[in-house]
Amino acid sequence: MVERDSEKKGLRGRGATQNPANRFERCHVAPDPEEEGTGESPVTTFLRDVSQSIVTSNSSPDVGFDRSLNPYRGCEHGCAYCYARPTHEYLGFSAGLDFETRIMVKEKAPELLRAELSKPRWKPGVLVMSGVTDPYQPVERRLGITRGCLKVLAECRNPVAIVTKNHLVTRDCDLLAELSTHQAAAVFVSLTTLDRSLARAMEPRTASPDHRLDAIRRLSAAGVPVGVMTAPIVPGLTDHEIPCLLEAAAQAGANFAGYTVLRLPHAVAPLFAEWLECHVPAKKEWVLSRIRQIREGGLNDARFGSRMRGEGIYAQQIRDLFRIGRRRSGLERSAPELSAAAFRRPRGRQMELF
Repeated sequence: MVERDSEKKGLRGRGATQNPANRFERCHVAPDPEEEGTGESPVTTFLRDVSQSIVTSNSSPDVGFDRSLNPYRGCEHGCAYCYARPTHEYLGFSAGLDFETRIMVKEKAPELLRAELSKPRWKPGVLVMSGVTDPYQPVERRLGITRGCLKVLAECRNPVAIVTKNHLVTRDCDLLAELSTHQAAAVFVSLTTLDRSLARAMEPRTASPDHRLDAIRRLSAAGVPVGVMTAPIVPGLTDHEIPCLLEAAAQAGANFAGYTVLRLPHAVAPLFAEWLECHVPAKKEWVLSRIRQIREGGLNDARFGSRMRGEGIYAQQIRDLFRIGRRRSGLERSAPELSAAAFRRPRGRQMELF
């Protein structure tokens, strides 16, 4: 699906092609024109995040959870459409290449989580990992921060829900299976397209579609409740794949399914338009037109109630296609209700001596 004959090429292994100005900063460093267009991908830099808290509260009625945990800020997966890109602007970075090449690492996340769950005021409940960025992005293989957090959650039997695009989640089948015995774990594997070349261009450092389906297969075999998120659905580009995505996920062992429609907040809109120009120029205007049809003429609609699904006739067509595909694939059951009934406080250091 990716148009190889386009004159304008993106950076190898990157979703963004530039660093747009930070909307909060007065000054912006413009690249040297002589250095632009070299096609060289910037090297990823990992920076220590010294945050003293790890659990984030959320009041949005659209996302289905009220507390999340993100071991990393920024994401090397580099998905061209990622709605989380503008969060990097709060750190003084750009939502473009900075988001995928300057990754903030919360090295003390497991310790902070243990301390949080030890507090008398902690109310056991579902924690979502990947509320903003993927907890299984490439550097996790080396650092193991997400696994460290899961060890704490397994010890405490605190329920966790995970959304990821990376096959690396299968590394933690042991901990997720342990939590599942207490009805305290569920995983959604995000599947956007079955087209390998499109996935490689649009989500450059994620697992391939085949590997994501294998992740579903392995999690299911380990007894972990696993579903598929056909998300985000890109109007005019991937929406036609909805039935195939659901059928493939069901055959791999998924038990439930969900979806969201593409949204392009702030700097993500021009970044994604540039990506379309680089990789699928013939479809660019068609895709942008379709997005506007579900976003009341714009490329984003931040209103609660519509931002995840869109509005209008075309949004209804996507809903109907998903609903029919889910029924035909046998994925109509809801995601499991996770339980905190087995929760126990972390053992103190004194107890660990015995």
